[in-house]
Amino acid sequence: MTERTPLLHYRLSTSVNESELRCPPAGQAPVQSPGSPRQRSTQQPKKLSIFFGVVIPTLLSMFSVVVFLRIGFMVGQSGLYQAIAMLLVAYFIICMTVLSVCAISTNGALDAGGAYYMISRALGPEFGGSIGIMFFLANVCASALYVLGLVEAIVATFGVPEDGSVVTSAYQVLPSGYWWSLLYATGVALLCLLVCLVGAHIYAKATFVIFLVVMFVLGTIFISFFAVHPRTIVLPGSAAFNPTANGTGPAFPTTANFTGFKLDTLLGNLRADYTVDYTTNTMMTFATVFAVMFNGCTGIMAGSNMSGDLKNPSYSIPRGTITAVIFTFIIYNLLSILVACSCDRVLLQRDYSFLRDINIWNPFVTVGVYSSTLSAAMSNLIGASRILYALARDDLFGKVLSPAKKTSHSGNPWVSVLLSWFLVQLVLFSGKLNTIASIVTIFFLLVYAAVDLACLALEWASAPNFRPTFRYFTWHTCVLGIVGCAIMMFLINAIYASASIAFMLLLLLLIHYLSPTSSWGYISQALIFHQVRKYLLMLDVRKDHVKFWRPQVLLMVSNPRSSVGLIKFINDIKKSGLYVLGHVQLGDLNTLPSDPLQSKYDSWLSLVDHLNIKSFVNLTLADSVRHGVQHLLFISGLGGMRPNILILGFYDDCLPKDKLIDPSLVTSLSTDLPDSLQDPDQQPPLFHFSSLRGSSDRQDCGEFGDGKVLGPEEYVAIIADAMKMLKNVVLARYFNGFDRAQVLSPPSSKGGVYVDVWPVNLLRPDSCSYVDTCSLFLLQLACILNMVRAWRRATLRLFLCVEDGRSVRGSEEKLGQLLKELRIKAQVYTVPWDQQVALHWQRQGEWGKKKPPTQSPDATANEEKEQRAEEEEDDDDYVNSFPSNATRLSDDYLSAVNTLILDSARPAPAVRFLYLPRPPADTRRYTTYLHQLDLLTQGLGPTLLIHGVTPVITTDL
Repeated sequence: MTERTPLLHYRLSTSVNESELRCPPAGQAPVQSPGSPRQRSTQQPKKLSIFFGVVIPTLLSMFSVVVFLRIGFMVGQSGLYQAIAMLLVAYFIICMTVLSVCAISTNGALDAGGAYYMISRALGPEFGGSIGIMFFLANVCASALYVLGLVEAIVATFGVPEDGSVVTSAYQVLPSGYWWSLLYATGVALLCLLVCLVGAHIYAKATFVIFLVVMFVLGTIFISFFAVHPRTIVLPGSAAFNPTANGTGPAFPTTANFTGFKLDTLLGNLRADYTVDYTTNTMMTFATVFAVMFNGCTGIMAGSNMSGDLKNPSYSIPRGTITAVIFTFIIYNLLSILVACSCDRVLLQRDYSFLRDINIWNPFVTVGVYSSTLSAAMSNLIGASRILYALARDDLFGKVLSPAKKTSHSGNPWVSVLLSWFLVQLVLFSGKLNTIASIVTIFFLLVYAAVDLACLALEWASAPNFRPTFRYFTWHTCVLGIVGCAIMMFLINAIYASASIAFMLLLLLLIHYLSPTSSWGYISQALIFHQVRKYLLMLDVRKDHVKFWRPQVLLMVSNPRSSVGLIKFINDIKKSGLYVLGHVQLGDLNTLPSDPLQSKYDSWLSLVDHLNIKSFVNLTLADSVRHGVQHLLFISGLGGMRPNILILGFYDDCLPKDKLIDPSLVTSLSTDLPDSLQDPDQQPPLFHFSSLRGSSDRQDCGEFGDGKVLGPEEYVAIIADAMKMLKNVVLARYFNGFDRAQVLSPPSSKGGVYVDVWPVNLLRPDSCSYVDTCSLFLLQLACILNMVRAWRRATLRLFLCVEDGRSVRGSEEKLGQLLKELRIKAQVYTVPWDQQVALHWQRQGEWGKKKPPTQSPDATANEEKEQRAEEEEDDDDYVNSFPSNATRLSDDYLSAVNTLILDSARPAPAVRFLYLPRPPADTRRYTTYLHQLDLLTQGLGPTLLIHGVTPVITTDL
């Protein structure tokens, strides 16, 4: 009676990459990753040729036991036509991935880790780490899968039947059962462990012997089709599976025929005849058979993982891998045709180990099954340990995997081997791996899809350094490979495929938030650059429209230590627009050995990350702050993304406060490292900013100099320059102590959060217009702030200054109608300011009385000339321009207006928006202008003085 070998498709439904991630040859230490200071402890010259380094490992990976046990299953269930169609489709999918593997492997030498190394160095640590963990688990489960398969084959041949049936062979002496099988599996796993602990060179030397054994057995199979005469074969388990024994169903044949080459046999095997699998009692379909057959096509990356041991990797990998793929494709098709021509359908459907029964000597096939299965178990254990070692060495999971870095003197990662073996032993306790097998297949398909994705990303990014010597691929082949792998995953098991992808995404997020920044380079950056450049070219400034206006801010900052509150606040007001932090360092490049700004970019970018703002950084070197700001206004941004708002800190004498060391505003980065602050060499980049100046120095709260005094004339000149460039200007005062979290927190905002807007030029009491460009710009910025999620609970309060002689109700209704048309929700308050205006006109009268009765002709001429200039200025823009009576605004009037603003707002607002008039045309009045702004905003708390020069609001749809 024929011996039963239940080493069938579900129990070995995943033929994994048996030679992937091979250990280095004997005496050679594992290679180190680029950027790592560690080097090879010992190094031997690369010596493997195409045949020994690529063809043999790939062939052993792809053949495995599938060639002995699944060919008959595939032809018997699906017929010859569909079997060949399955092979064509499966190899098409695999070939697309092979092209990607060849491309990546010829773009540079691979390091330890194989597919993990490829993906992590191309797609970044997040993808690489998540795929690496799944690749590691797949290899562990696959090793256990092959160990159990080998044990089942041994028990089937040499074990005593567990059901107490008659022993049919003198060789059946081993006891059987769950615990006995577990004992045998543990022994096989220990054998694999000893081989891996002694050194990978034992397996490397045995690879060629195993290859010869497999090829010899395969040769005997081909010979047997021609040399063996037709015979009748007793089907395995006939009595146990025959329902007629107790009269419960139709009879199944107990024998089948090997007919030799006959046309009738071929015609009977051409078409599909799906039936119940006799080992699992499951009805077979095209999808299930295709999934089983597809496992025999894996193992394509075995050669690329040997790149460190090849004489010429860029030459060997593509040629060797493609040669192996073509060879296996030919063998599978030849076997399918020979089987269809010589074995009847019953034999193919009811005896998956029929190749042994028709062989010229039955033990040949048994030896082939044993050797290929043991080889697969050992190579998967070796591969799992090498992946774990590579993951530990890259520190993607911190200290969790740090013990796996330990290696022996010869470079063998023995701790990784032990950990991998321990996990294999745990999986062995399951006893059966029918479920695990399909998960393992899906994990490997995810790895292949990730390799295709890596190649696709490199191709789409058009990176100049992506120059593989293998050029027979395009982005189309990469996409086809990804789609093919995805289809196969869901064809095998849609639930497991979805769960695997979810698990990968979970690992990806975990690594993204927990792992340190790597120095491998991120393909995402190259892709983003490629797309951003394309869309920036499409962003045409000639198509700008007021309907789609958004703030694009350039905030000038000298020392971020005193500007944290302002930086965070402006991040709220940008409304998805451009936000640039600008800094001017005084100096002359001609007198410096190198550019001093290059070393400061990391500190500024770390500041952006630390404050969690969405901002760019632009630094410049200039001989004066004014020239530096001009540089930044001219060159900041690209295409249609250029700053349209310049924000400056106010020029005053307030004492700066270092908010970067304030526990309420700084992360644990500063509190956990107090000692490092004393040593600049050990400081994190965030703290590489100079200390703040003393209270005796002149200070502007949003300063942007380089620690040097900035004169008031130069400060006002910067404002004037920005307006000449048609930039909107904002001056921010009292934001040094602004704490956004405290202002918006529920306890402090119990009475409500208010934002006050004064859309009237308070330096022009003779003008109460609130519908000019500048006033509408104030309303727009306040509305934008109110649209931010954190500020949505804030209430806009609009203050309308009126005199008794004017219609209060009419002005209020007119403003309310305007707000309704602009879709701005705000509370309107009318504020009488007769007393303040009276102070102003009283000063005008005093000035008229003090005017000398007679003047010299020259003085009269100068006065007339000045008066004409002032009139022309008033005619051009009466409201926007600095008042012609600027020198005649009394301090009493400005103090009274300041008091009015303070008294009108109860409770106090979180921030105020005030109207900023133009600087005077006469530069001699710059100091007076700044003094008046100082008096106007004295003690108001966080205040923005805003001057708008461009229309930003429309009532059109």
